[in-house]
Amino acid sequence: MKTANDQINPQVQWLEITEANCEQRLDNFLIGYLKGVPKTRIYRMVRKGEVRVNKGRVEVSYKLVLGDIVRIPPVRVAEKADEVIVQPTLKYSLENHILFEDDGFIVLNKPSGFAVHGGSGVQSGVIEALRQIRPQQKFLELVHRLDKETSGCLLIAKKRSVLKVLHELFRGDGIRKTYLALLAGQFKRKKQLVDVPLLKNVNQGGERMVTVSQAGKSAETLFTRLKQFQDATLVHAAPKTGRTHQIRVHAAWLGHPIVADDRYGESEINKAFKKRGYKRLFLHAEQLQFAHPVTGAELHFVAPLPDDLQDLLSHEKPL
Repeated sequence: MKTANDQINPQVQWLEITEANCEQRLDNFLIGYLKGVPKTRIYRMVRKGEVRVNKGRVEVSYKLVLGDIVRIPPVRVAEKADEVIVQPTLKYSLENHILFEDDGFIVLNKPSGFAVHGGSGVQSGVIEALRQIRPQQKFLELVHRLDKETSGCLLIAKKRSVLKVLHELFRGDGIRKTYLALLAGQFKRKKQLVDVPLLKNVNQGGERMVTVSQAGKSAETLFTRLKQFQDATLVHAAPKTGRTHQIRVHAAWLGHPIVADDRYGESEINKAFKKRGYKRLFLHAEQLQFAHPVTGAELHFVAPLPDDLQDLLSHEKPL
């Protein structure tokens, strides 16, 4: 008997579902397992009963259970895709930036400049690199995302059951996130809650942009002033929701864009700061707090500010 982690072959297969795939929808499992097979073919196989679970017909929405036996008929698959190439610098950074790890998940201090996953224009990212570094780990999935230029705490699940619990925590208010950001200008208030809706758009160049709009989804960010400098303010930004580019857009809406934000900042301000060495977005996912998905114990993780940002701050003149 094969398990769902073995390599496929062109004959009838009987796969036993392991913990890596339990609670996954049948269609999503097949799409991931039969890479190169068109989705229409996969859905037709299930509908015609060529795919069976425990010798019986099931719907594509069926959620797999540990120990289920899945029958997969002979099917042609595309040639093996080119191997994903991961930068050696990324592999090294990941191996040396793990803040915490147990059987269920990893907390990583993601370095700036790397996407969390491959996509348009990006062949590979953090999750692809981790899978290459740990080929023996059968399940590794991102729990949430960080922008390419944002550094700091990133959660990766090592079990599907843990991923499900962590997703539920993110959908509610079970995970508290705190970011460090350097805002342009003097932020006068000690604390300010920004509660304005955000709408995702795509500009003519295909770049994803987010705007403040009543047609958008609700979004809340609490900004807390930590330290004032002559023309900048260090703040904690605690997003109550998890919208795309939320902190960056809310900061710009306040009139205090994040330093070196090329997308939502102001060009003249960015030029002035870049002359002083600010070459990357000054946004760092500093803290994560949540209950352990298995034990329920309260956890609090802190990712130290990267040396390059810490060094830049040390040269700023406080008020």
